[in-house]
Amino acid sequence: MTALLTEKNGTARRSSAPGSPPSSPRRRSGRERAFDDVPRWQIYLPLGLYLLFTLIPFYWMLLFAVRPAGSTSLVPWPMTGAHFSKVWNERSFAVFFQNSMIVGVATLVATTLVALAGGYALARFDFRIKGAFMLALLCSQFIPGALMLVPLFEIFRNLQMINSLGSVVIAETVFQLPLSIILISGFIKNVPVSLEEAAWVDGCSRFTAFRAVVLPLLRPGLIAVGSFAFVHSWNHFLFALMFLSEQDKQTIPVGLNTLIGADSVDLGALAAGGVIAAVPVVIVFAFIQKWLITGFSAGAVKG
Repeated sequence: MTALLTEKNGTARRSSAPGSPPSSPRRRSGRERAFDDVPRWQIYLPLGLYLLFTLIPFYWMLLFAVRPAGSTSLVPWPMTGAHFSKVWNERSFAVFFQNSMIVGVATLVATTLVALAGGYALARFDFRIKGAFMLALLCSQFIPGALMLVPLFEIFRNLQMINSLGSVVIAETVFQLPLSIILISGFIKNVPVSLEEAAWVDGCSRFTAFRAVVLPLLRPGLIAVGSFAFVHSWNHFLFALMFLSEQDKQTIPVGLNTLIGADSVDLGALAAGGVIAAVPVVIVFAFIQKWLITGFSAGAVKG
């Protein structure tokens, strides 16, 4: 039982009961002490300026999207939805949105499944060309997609897949796989092999042990890989432009490009289309930001 003993410089000091070791205050690290010594305005001011610099373009886009045509007001009042109605109904953005969603979800599923299989093989098996294969995956990140347009176009033309959403899905999946496999491999390495071995002892097959033991622990990594694949395929312009020619097969990035005329640009319609294109991405990151950060950091720890 502690008791109040002395008071020095206005601070009450307590000692422990006889026979108990004296309590020592928790030592703060040098980083914590340095952080406490920094005035708060030196932290919040740069963050506030950066946030302002980031949000101004979004406000400008939203301003053009909701204010009437011909208005020069910096405040979106009175507001109008004419620009959204124009791009959604007259400019076929409803079709573009549907096509982009199909491409994004299909790329997400395909990339996640293939990366999961490849990442498990790299993390759990040893084979002769494993190092060379990892090096090839890393080097593939330096190849721009524009260099592969001609061979991909010839392949899809021979397969009669030109003007098909499947061609865009395959191209997007192929270019997302190297980074996705590396991330999933690093994440699986953080899961102890002893967990799978215990399941094997209990009579589980390798697949059953992976599904019951390892897969639930990979949720942050799978969310990170899947969200990255979805956002990249949603925003990618080049593949959709080259492989899709008919208007009813085009995606939102190509649809935004059609709003830019040779002589004039409808800024209101273009801004409304930009808002429509940005909403799904904002929603995705708003819901998965915690899992995204955890997944990318954990996947980069080992490899």
